[in-house]
Amino acid sequence: MAEPDGWSEVDDALERTFELASFKHALDFVNRVGELAEREDHHPGIAIDYKQVTLRWWTHTAGGITDRDRELAEKTNALT
Repeated sequence: MAEPDGWSEVDDALERTFELASFKHALDFVNRVGELAEREDHHPGIAIDYKQVTLRWWTHTAGGITDRDRELAEKTNALT
């Protein structure tokens, strides 16, 4: 299955770095991702570096990427 637009497979996870307009925009984006993750009860790795947010979706119990991770990556794309 193809990876969602902008996402790459890195160490058995879907990873993407988003470049936002400012630190505040990066924090707002992370909060939207957090709301999605809580609703779905599935949580990504998140790293913030000033205006950049790197997300990693993977499923611990599966030991890698599942269709659910791909679906959540697609939903994440819609949050930008």
